[in-house]
Amino acid sequence: MTAAPRELADLALTVAREAAVLVREHGAGAVDVAATKSSDVDVVTVADRAAEDLIRSRLLAARPDDAVVGEERDDVAGTSGVRWIVDPIDGTVNFLYGLLEFSVSIAAEVDGEVVAGVVLDAAKDRAYRAHLDPDQPGGGVATRDGVPIAVRGPAPVPQRLIATGFSYSAEKRAVQAAAVARMLPQVRDVRRHGSCALELCHVAEGALDGYVEEGVNLWDYAAGGLIARMAGASLVVLPGAGGTELVACGPDHGFEELLDLVRGCGFTRE
Repeated sequence: MTAAPRELADLALTVAREAAVLVREHGAGAVDVAATKSSDVDVVTVADRAAEDLIRSRLLAARPDDAVVGEERDDVAGTSGVRWIVDPIDGTVNFLYGLLEFSVSIAAEVDGEVVAGVVLDAAKDRAYRAHLDPDQPGGGVATRDGVPIAVRGPAPVPQRLIATGFSYSAEKRAVQAAAVARMLPQVRDVRRHGSCALELCHVAEGALDGYVEEGVNLWDYAAGGLIARMAGASLVVLPGAGGTELVACGPDHGFEELLDLVRGCGFTRE
């Protein structure tokens, strides 16, 4: 049961919108913590689980032969060659505290390649989307609410605004904080919004000049990474200094300079 990337993106957007409504309904009152994961500060809310259950049920109702991997539930095997990669709430701590920077992220892989992605800014009801299209320059177009977006223009490193994030592990945070401290004097400034998926979309729409974070997972960056690439960015996964994978993303122009900065500041083990 195959589908064109556009059709997969259409389905992802429809399901993400429904999930975002559910998340906002849960956020209208007191947010209930259901469990913790890697540490006491790595929380899972009732809304995370409810949103992922909804997403899985809608995707598999439409495409029952597909595989699904998500942050909160066990993987589902499939036979179609399509695999959905789901983060029901990226930015759960923001959601817990009522900070308006959290998202629903849904990507579709076909035979191991991400071909469609949607990041729904759940608090602001903004939809970022991309899918592969060989008829388009660059292989596809990234949009926000249907309007094409593109990365920010070239800037020297001292004039770049860079976003980052921090692990739930205190030991890894110390390593990351030291790297950020070395980077801060070399750039315009540093931001930390708390949602990897949205940080990548901010790069895509030109609101950031780059993003680097260790400890993110595939469901955090699969959709946002495709959106960023279709908007003119590059994304790489590198070995992080704290012992886990690191994602670095920035406009194609000047990307090697960004990587030199990331490595020179000690974000990586390279």
